[in-house]
Amino acid sequence: MASNLRKHLALALGVTTVLAAGVAPALARSDARSAGNPAERLRQDTRALHALGISGVQARAVGPDGRHTVATSGTSDLRTGQPVDAEGWFRMASTSKTLLAVVVLQLEAEGRLSLDDTVDRRLPGVVRGNGNDGRRITLLQLLQHRSGIPDALPGYTTPEEYEAQRDLVHTSEELVELALKHPRDFEPGQKGRWAYSNTGYVLLDMVVEKVTGRSAHREIEDRIVRPLGMDHTRWLGTRPTLPRPHARAYQLFDAEHRVDVTDQIMVDHENLSWVTTTRDENTFFRALLGGRLLPERQLAKMKRTVPVNAELQKLWPDGRYGLGLVERPLKCGGTYWSHEGGDGGYITLNGVTDDGRRSVVVSMSEARGDSMEHVEEQEAAASDLVDNALCARP
Repeated sequence: MASNLRKHLALALGVTTVLAAGVAPALARSDARSAGNPAERLRQDTRALHALGISGVQARAVGPDGRHTVATSGTSDLRTGQPVDAEGWFRMASTSKTLLAVVVLQLEAEGRLSLDDTVDRRLPGVVRGNGNDGRRITLLQLLQHRSGIPDALPGYTTPEEYEAQRDLVHTSEELVELALKHPRDFEPGQKGRWAYSNTGYVLLDMVVEKVTGRSAHREIEDRIVRPLGMDHTRWLGTRPTLPRPHARAYQLFDAEHRVDVTDQIMVDHENLSWVTTTRDENTFFRALLGGRLLPERQLAKMKRTVPVNAELQKLWPDGRYGLGLVERPLKCGGTYWSHEGGDGGYITLNGVTDDGRRSVVVSMSEARGDSMEHVEEQEAAASDLVDNALCARP
């Protein structure tokens, strides 16, 4: 909705160390005491996020030895002051695009579809109008946001719109029809053009169902969630509430309106209705980059990237997009893989090294969407946390 993948612009178990960071002001990032202490650094970085005004923060880093380090800061409920739970659920939002991309690539590996298939071959006549033509758009282009199909999910930008839209349900077909009312953004596959399109992934949901005869969320559950033992990852459908425990989610619309937006039906319940935890999200990304979910050939395809557009460069400096997977540079050299998610007040960033041995997830239960300055500030601080955790050495 309002914050879906920062729509402010338009938008393995292991030993666990828990660090409750409290509500004290953020420590300076350059504090020498944290330089050789990854656990202390993670705590500092969660406190730095809370100090920006974000109500609650939880972060979990997993090292090559499987050890989990967890830090929390702030409160899970502004009314009660309840501390953030390190095992709290949150909405996965656009991170679920990586789940869907894995299923599509698994289907390719099984010979049940080709990434060169046109949308029209799999969904005849579904994409037509205003220059949008499914006969000229491939599944590969949908996966990499190079289809030119407009991003037109419904959303709210004011408290009043949130109240009016929070219980609305839209079918995938309705969401596609809404997007096709707009002219295409560019010619499919046009060199140098890229634009994030939730609509493209709605179409991929529909393709998976057409190919398998089962909904995309069932395929994700059977192919990824259950095999990896991700017991705290669920598809909620049109259920408006999250399992407990969870932090209340807040949207900062402007200086005077910080609204609890926890309870709502996610607009595209097939693609955006997933909830998870930092533990499970780490498990997923480590398995993916560790080669446990895809054959080598398909994983290599997933990691072939193109630059994102100027809008998202503001949030992902030097960022590149593969097939449902984002590549970003590390300050200590090399790159890492991720796919953040932001919706319904929850903002989550993640990262995993190329070998899948070091990972981190940070989830924030507030979206500061009142200004681009705050959006970029929140994104930069969370990105610093990811970078520091992946570059950490004991």
